[in-house]
Amino acid sequence: MAEFFTVTQSLTNSMFRKVFSKVIGISRRSPTSVIGFVIIFIFGFLALLAPLLMPYDPVSSDPNKILNGPSLEHWFGTDGNGMDVFSRVIYGSRYGFGIAIPTVIVSLFLGVPLGLYAGYKGGNIDEAIMRVVDAFRVFPSIILALAVVAATGPSLLNVVLVIGVLDAPIFVRVVRAEVLALRSSSFIESGIIVGNPTWRILFVHLLPNAIQGATAQTAVRAAWAVRISATLAFLGIGIQPPTPEWGAMIRQGAEFMINGQWWVGIFPGVALIFMVLGFNMFGDGLQDLLDPKRRSGAK
Repeated sequence: MAEFFTVTQSLTNSMFRKVFSKVIGISRRSPTSVIGFVIIFIFGFLALLAPLLMPYDPVSSDPNKILNGPSLEHWFGTDGNGMDVFSRVIYGSRYGFGIAIPTVIVSLFLGVPLGLYAGYKGGNIDEAIMRVVDAFRVFPSIILALAVVAATGPSLLNVVLVIGVLDAPIFVRVVRAEVLALRSSSFIESGIIVGNPTWRILFVHLLPNAIQGATAQTAVRAAWAVRISATLAFLGIGIQPPTPEWGAMIRQGAEFMINGQWWVGIFPGVALIFMVLGFNMFGDGLQDLLDPKRRSGAK
């Protein structure tokens, strides 16, 4: 039994050493990704433990404490409804991740299969798919998002679906470009010769080799989703008050900024900037690590 525990401990220590060495290697090759990951991790920590970290209910108002400045009782002050800004900023991180992650999943779910199919089939099918993709990219995304959300209603689900659909063309283009470079490879031709169906060639042979570019884009697109959703809320089209969403909080804070109540909009604005910055830095680092062209360029 003692020998078993010794072997187990040795294997565990070896595994941790390998993981640690890989982390050190990644941090040396792409310190940007590590900084971005740390920022995202902090916000993830706040989102998961929000109920424990918030001193007040984020949607509970106190008419006697409207627009109180930062103090020991209310670290970030209170807003125009007497709600604690610190609690609302912390809870807002949940909406940040609640928009970013589902939006990227929707975009991947739509964009990756279309990119695989368009790149593999080519010809008229590829042309038709790419023309639709181009049509989406011609118009500014924020204008399309404003129009669709205004028509469908400002719910969290609608915001996620709209942003996810509008961002899918990015993944279509990235995956299609990878497939175009791979479809004449010997392993694809071998798969066709032995009679593999199209779905197997796409998802078993092509997908694992074409997904790196899309993976490298996920964090950057998550940052875009957070920014667009906050913009929609700021314009009064997205998630509505009193929901503790940063864009809606900045919109309310802008009304009081000219009167000197800066804390209502500044603190959620800073949180939004750091979350977008974290996703962008992590995404840029991922691209450095996963994109062969960028790796070779860095060398």
